Amino acid sequence: MTTHGDLLRQAMRRWTTGVCVVTCRAGDQQHGMTVNSFTSVSLEPPMVTVTLAHKTRTYHLVSQSGVFGVTILNQRQREIADIFSGKVPEQAGRFEKVETFVLSTGAPFLSGGLAFLDCLVRHIFPMTSSTLFVGEVIAVQYADLGEPLVYHNRLYQRLAP
Repeated sequence: MTTHGDLLRQAMRRWTTGVCVVTCRAGDQQHGMTVNSFTSVSLEPPMVTVTLAHKTRTYHLVSQSGVFGVTILNQRQREIADIFSGKVPEQAGRFEKVETFVLSTGAPFLSGGLAFLDCLVRHIFPMTSSTLFVGEVIAVQYADLGEPLVYHNRLYQRLAP
């Protein structure tokens, strides 16, 4: 039987999105995950949202720390997107083969991305199996390092020239 959730999943495969990695640190633990459930919702104050499934380590660390970072990936970072989405087995951890840096909150950012947003959690909207976090962007950094990594119909895509 097809559920409304299945129908929504099929419909959303037709929505092209950018690809980013949400990262966080709480104490000596850090984690991150690839998401496309990210968007800007306000410029004054600067606010973005991310939705994280309750079963993920990233959700638990963001809930604990009250901060998160967003790295918007470039076209050359497909492997990083796969690592942080769990498609590549974690033998030693997701951060082992990537260079990172921090801005204000201590959340790690993945070097080589197109943009980096450092966020403080300001609002939390729990749902059945995930939570929508609204974060105030307190630091931004960006670079012109190529084209964005985009996702459509369960595949990475390129923007047409």
